[in-house]
Amino acid sequence: MEPSKDIKEVKDLLQNIIKAKKALRMYPQNNPMYIKTLEDSYARFQNYFDYKDDLALQIKQNSIYCDSEQIYYNPEKEDNLALFFFKDGLREISFKKGLPREELEEFLKIIALDFDREVVDDDVVTLLWEKDFQNIHYIVDEAFLIDSDEEDYETKAVNKVKDESSDIDNLMKAYVEGIKEEEVKDIPIIPITDRDLQMLLTEMEKDTADKIEKLVTILFEILYQSEGASNLLEDALMFLKETIKFSMKHGDINVVLAVMKEAKEMLESPLYPEEVKKYMRMILLYPGNEEIISLLGEVLDSGIEIEEKVFREFVELLDKNAISPLIKILGELKTVKVRKKVIEALIVVGRKDIRTLARGLDDQRWYVVRNIIYILRNIGDKGTTEFFLKTIRHGDVRVRKEVIRAIGELGGQGVFQTLRECLDDSDVQVRIASVKAMSNLGVETSKKILLEKISDKMFKEKDFEEKKEFYEALSRWKDEEVFDFLVRVLKKKSFFRRVKHYENKACAAFCLGLLGNKDALPLLHEYRDSHNKLLREFSYAAIRRIEHGQ
Repeated sequence: MEPSKDIKEVKDLLQNIIKAKKALRMYPQNNPMYIKTLEDSYARFQNYFDYKDDLALQIKQNSIYCDSEQIYYNPEKEDNLALFFFKDGLREISFKKGLPREELEEFLKIIALDFDREVVDDDVVTLLWEKDFQNIHYIVDEAFLIDSDEEDYETKAVNKVKDESSDIDNLMKAYVEGIKEEEVKDIPIIPITDRDLQMLLTEMEKDTADKIEKLVTILFEILYQSEGASNLLEDALMFLKETIKFSMKHGDINVVLAVMKEAKEMLESPLYPEEVKKYMRMILLYPGNEEIISLLGEVLDSGIEIEEKVFREFVELLDKNAISPLIKILGELKTVKVRKKVIEALIVVGRKDIRTLARGLDDQRWYVVRNIIYILRNIGDKGTTEFFLKTIRHGDVRVRKEVIRAIGELGGQGVFQTLRECLDDSDVQVRIASVKAMSNLGVETSKKILLEKISDKMFKEKDFEEKKEFYEALSRWKDEEVFDFLVRVLKKKSFFRRVKHYENKACAAFCLGLLGNKDALPLLHEYRDSHNKLLREFSYAAIRRIEHGQ
């Protein structure tokens, strides 16, 4: 493909995305226009990927670029796709070859949301993150997500550290500065007295080089040679703790990790007495206390880059005492990126004490509670259901929805009764979440509850979109009982409340299409020419799905 044709195709593809953004907002999911727009968008991406492995779009305030070529420009505020992404901090979006249709549809549904008029809990970045796309990636300007009154946060933090530099900071600097290479190589290690330690401190004050790792080596040598002397063990423990604190304050997690690894190795070795191992346990517990985890939060918020491998190893070595401090900073961190990092840490550490982690469900901040539910759901311990059931009456709808999603994945005792009650919740989003959870459980009890609710005489009074969710959930069971039920609904005649009646019939046609049973085709063809527009469109869509798999 020639460069000019390449750029032209990208421009056409982008225009198609803009068209799809409008169409998906205007039409319901089963409308032929909705389906056609999605198919057209997917086909264009497939054609592009015949020549290329990925498509990367760079985003400016009023323009979008591809390979340094401007492919979109709009100086207006209304209907400005570039500004739509830019204002939420997105700076690049890339699509990878192998992009599935479902992932493209979810992406288009997100950008089709009217954030100015609809009640949407999250921004574009958060919604993209929650979907965890595999073939759609994006780059976010994290600085853009910080409030304006926090813009000088880094400068203030640095000044604060300088102003509050303590004596122990100076001590640590002195420690890490002092010893020269040649002084360590040829001198045999012998037990050190209190007087020797004092002399060591004095020597270290003379140099200014950063030798923190050498300090750690010396302190562990003291432990190796202590022979159970409690005074040396106490001193070494104190200095190792201060080393951890000093290093974390300055964002050097590598040193903290090195201390933790060495302590773990000594703890697992049969060569050291229990007295020494007792101090190793204290060292391993120390990085998980509230003070150190709070310093970790400051490091993360400051934007200091921490290598993924180092952070993962650090998290894996944390003990369960770190759970509560991690929950605390989760509610205080300022950007999506760093909150995600702490969430991932809690998924690892939380497994060590599920009950302590579950106490986070009592937090007063709804967003912390929702994140704890997400963490417990990802841990996947079915025993957590008992904690979720206590949170199902939370005052925030977003929390209730997350709870329902979790119990729909994990199941457990008491789940069905709870979900049955949530089907009558005052909030429609909670009711719909309950319907989806029932479908996700996929057991006979779920099916019977859904059939019972749909058969209830008050069901027809629900809004059409909610009804459709019930029928879509019912399509999980592709058995004779569900098929016969749908046929009866579609054939049923009524002279009263005919609009509501036709909505039910349209939903039944929709569900028959999802089942894919060709035995439904004769009946669907009967309603393809119905005088009711809704039933006619849904019957046509169902026929198309069954006959062509679309």
